[in-house]
Amino acid sequence: MAKKAVATLRGKGSGRNTVKCIRMVRSGGSGAYAFQEEMIPTEEVKNFFAGKKE
Repeated sequence: MAKKAVATLRGKGSGRNTVKCIRMVRSGGSGAYAFQEEMIPTEEVKNFFAGKKE
């Protein structure tokens, strides 16, 4: 049987305080859409989707 690989996203002390957020961003020049994804702390989710940088 094959072994199942399990990836952990936990760092020291981070636990479950981070989430992966994905949003669509439109390019100014060509008008095409691209996906932007980041691992961010749960407290900053609203800022991420509002487009604010810290």
